[in-house]
Amino acid sequence: MEKEKLKDKDYAKELVRIIRKYLQVNNKKELVETLSDYHENDIAEALTRLTADERKRLYPILGVEKIADIFAYLDEDEQKFIKELSIDNIARVVSEMDSDDAVDILENMEQSTKDEIVKRLDKDAGEDVRMLLSYDEDEIGSRMTTNYICIHEDLNIRQAMSELVRQAGENDNISTIYVVDQNDLFCGAIDLKDLIIAREYENLDDLIIRSYPYVLDHENVSECLDRIREYAEDSIPVLTQEGKIVGIITSSDVVEVVDDEMGDDYAKLAGLTAEEDLREKTLESMKKRLPWLIVLLFLGMAVSSVVGAFESVVAVLPVVICFQSLILDMAGNVGTQSLAVTIRVLMDENLTGKQKFLLVMKEMKIGLLNGAFLGIMAFLLLGVYISCFKHYDLPHAFLISGCVGIALVVSMVISSFVGTVIPMLFHKIKVDPAVASGPLITTVNDLVAVVTYYGLSLLFLIHIFHVAG
Repeated sequence: MEKEKLKDKDYAKELVRIIRKYLQVNNKKELVETLSDYHENDIAEALTRLTADERKRLYPILGVEKIADIFAYLDEDEQKFIKELSIDNIARVVSEMDSDDAVDILENMEQSTKDEIVKRLDKDAGEDVRMLLSYDEDEIGSRMTTNYICIHEDLNIRQAMSELVRQAGENDNISTIYVVDQNDLFCGAIDLKDLIIAREYENLDDLIIRSYPYVLDHENVSECLDRIREYAEDSIPVLTQEGKIVGIITSSDVVEVVDDEMGDDYAKLAGLTAEEDLREKTLESMKKRLPWLIVLLFLGMAVSSVVGAFESVVAVLPVVICFQSLILDMAGNVGTQSLAVTIRVLMDENLTGKQKFLLVMKEMKIGLLNGAFLGIMAFLLLGVYISCFKHYDLPHAFLISGCVGIALVVSMVISSFVGTVIPMLFHKIKVDPAVASGPLITTVNDLVAVVTYYGLSLLFLIHIFHVAG
């Protein structure tokens, strides 16, 4: 008999049905036992599909520890659900969470509420949370967790195993065990597997990887992100300048950081200073966007003025205006592609002047080859279009399409150059190229495309070949 294929199951939908069923009959014991068979991520998704009243009835049944595990999987905009609990219960839940998850919850609260909750945290949780909150959001220390195992190097194998078991009751990141010396300074790490299979007569020192990678707590997130990813470890320790371990960065933290960094970069390319927040006040959003919009207004007026200077071209040959947007769009697209590549490359602070020059030449070469290909396509297709639908004789039709094709090639090459050089210049003067380059390059490329297209039309079509509409 043919085996039945596994299908994707909507566990959240299933959980909503189960929760409502047991809430209706008030069977708390069965509900808790049933939920224990499901992952916390699916339960978190189910919470978003319940009503506020259903969630409030569910919280006391789940208990503080279970709620803490579930809320760690809620998205940023869904963490508002924790406000359905009392201040005391919020503090108890946050106390049970990993420090990084706790900080994620607290950061979305008003300052007065946050301060009140922090005051009510238990001693250990309060210290960890205050430490993480003390870092700036662009420092790697703000993204770490204090959930890790740490032992001293002077232990024997049996003592190390006992210490691992003792700490594992509170910390579940156990795949890597971190080691400190008699001064509590970081001196290496031990792979859990190596410790498990070690014999009692072996020396613990033989298991310690002394040259284990680490990051410093005040390092900029974007600067050390590539280094963290290159090692591909489950976790990497975060040290102070003195060499004391204060936390770790896990692989899940790295994924979250990468996601945040990408979101910020996309926002910056749009002329914003950070990812837009749905809860952000209208006035704050206006303040972020307005300065760039004012700059772009003046640049746009410059582009319009240039277009106005070529009124004589449009008056003699109106058909050329039909293909203006094609040239502008392709120039803008090419410039944006080069910008994205350049920003990614500029993350390497050790990039030499020669390498930057080669990058500029490579992008221009790509722009030239792509432009030539698209220019030939435009020449052939637009020539037929102008002849058939605009009723120009065939030679004049292909002269016009040829001008469009040449303008496409020239503008794409120049746009590739602009899209590469401008972010490099901003990077040189210590201005974030992601913030400053995006809107500027788009408008500059529009200006380049307009001058190129109408300039070629004026020179070749009107002055040399005397083509008229």
